[in-house]
Amino acid sequence: MSKLENPVQMAVIGAAHGIKGELRVKTFTGDPLALADYGPLQARDGRVFQILDIRPAGTVVVVRFKGVNDRNAAEALAGTELFVDRSVLPDDGEEDEFYHADLIGLEIRDDKGVAIGRIVAVHNFGGGDILDVTLAGRKGVLIPFTQAAVPEVSIAEGFVRVDPVAAGLVEDEDGEAPRDEGFDPKGRPRGPKDAGGNR
Repeated sequence: MSKLENPVQMAVIGAAHGIKGELRVKTFTGDPLALADYGPLQARDGRVFQILDIRPAGTVVVVRFKGVNDRNAAEALAGTELFVDRSVLPDDGEEDEFYHADLIGLEIRDDKGVAIGRIVAVHNFGGGDILDVTLAGRKGVLIPFTQAAVPEVSIAEGFVRVDPVAAGLVEDEDGEAPRDEGFDPKGRPRGPKDAGGNR
């Protein structure tokens, strides 16, 4: 199979499950069992994985791939990311729904419509989606992908509009960078003195 033109990650292989080559797989599909509906999956190195059987198992699915017949073969696949080409994914979502892959490369515009950067990646470390952007030559600037910080997404026109204050890119009108009003760094508990706390 040829290299994917526009790869979209669908899953990542986890630990072996049992002794017959089954694997625990974390999916990034709305319905975890739908992973089998997209046809053969492909690893970054070009290896192709065909699903023979899939079943739910808590927060993951247990998958049996063609050609993976024992625990040793399964263990060798741990951590393998699985992709399909963007062209096989449906485009029938709601207007405000899109794939992370569609966001990568889009221009970032401020609230005045001025281009200020580009999206280079989309991450989710468990607390919600985060846009990894390049702004004025600075790489690795992170913007929360929330309605307040990113009020407009236009895939067709190739841009997202950000609110610089809500995105944490500029100071607010009071001259302070936005912060959690409920957090007082001086009021942090440091533990009891006899436990080595510094009061």
